This record gives sequence, C-alpha cells and structure tokens, in this order.
Amino acid sequence: MIRVGLVDDQTLVRSGIRGLLDLTADIRVVAEAADAEAARAMLATHSLDLLLLDVRMPGCDGLELLRRPPAQLPPTIMLTTFDDDEALLEAMRAGARGFLLKDISLERLAEGVRAVAGGATLFRPGLTERVRASYQPALAAPAPAGAAGLTRREIEILALMAGGLSNAEIGAALGVSEGTVKNHVSSILSKLGVRDRVRAVLRGIELELI
Repeated sequence: MIRVGLVDDQTLVRSGIRGLLDLTADIRVVAEAADAEAARAMLATHSLDLLLLDVRMPGCDGLELLRRPPAQLPPTIMLTTFDDDEALLEAMRAGARGFLLKDISLERLAEGVRAVAGGATLFRPGLTERVRASYQPALAAPAPAGAAGLTRREIEILALMAGGLSNAEIGAALGVSEGTVKNHVSSILSKLGVRDRVRAVLRGIELELI
C-alpha cells in the first residue's frame, strides 16, 4: 500500500482527491493538512511514501514548505490549478519529483503516485512536447560551449528527461534500447557532476542546453 500525505488549503479539493484515490486498490491518503504548520506536524508524526502538496496556499505556500527544513521529505508531487512553467522550475529546484494539474483524471493521478513512489520523476503532460519543440533546432548544431562534454544524443536525452520520461519511454521515443538510454543517463550524470536526474535537468537549464 502506498501511504500518501495530502496538503491543500481547500477542504473540497482534499476530499475529492482522497475520494478518488480511495477507488484504487493500492493507494490511500493516510494524513491530511490544510496549511504549512499542520503539514509540518503531519510529517513529524506519519510515515509517508509520498506527499501531494499544493503549490499555492495562503501564508507559507507549498514551494516554501518544500524548501524549508526538514529537507528530508518523502517523494513529493506538487499539485496546482495553474499551468505555470515558472512554478514547475521552482518546484524542481526545491526537490519536487512531480508536478501535476488538479484537473487530471484518476488514472493519471494514480499512475503518477505509483511512478514517483517507485522512484521516477513525473511532470505534467505537455511539458515534454514543449521541451522537444524548443530543443529541435539544436539537434542540427554542435553542442554549445560549456556543455560539459555532452554529445548531441546526450543533450537530446537530457531534454526528454526534463519532460519526465522514463528510460523505457526515452528508448521508445528514440528507437534505442532501455539499456542504451541507461548508459547515456549515467554518462550525463557523470559529465554534469550531479547525482540524480532532477539535478541533471536543472544543470542543463543553467547551461541553456534545454
């Protein structure tokens, strides 16, 4: 069973999300909070596999809570009613592992919870397409100076990582094996001097590769 903590200032939203996830066989909301103070108490008293955290709340918002100590939060998916690229990047910088709009389907929400609880990253539908679209002109050019020695294929994979694709999904998109993608990802992490995929994406953004 995946134990979920839910933080949202709107009672109706919390009730709706809890009710939807109760329809699944393997996911349960075991703790709720309506604000940052209650969320801190919840995190201190419950063992959670995943946190669903509202981006926009009165007072201390979800991003601020994510950045504040204690930093050892469970894997976190940010929920919002806004299609906000800036909030997405801020959430990634703060350590979020996923970012989804509140109007998604139960199937999409449940898939996201399972994926992030299992160690994957997940960002909202549509981001991947925009990343690909913005990246395509760079495919025909050499990697820019300061690219940490990444090849064009590695930069392409980094862009797809920014869209939240798994190794298997990247392999399917590029027509290569999952093992080949895994090797490329390891090389990307090594060249960028980071320890995980989220930090690799942030470093790629800093270098203006994606």
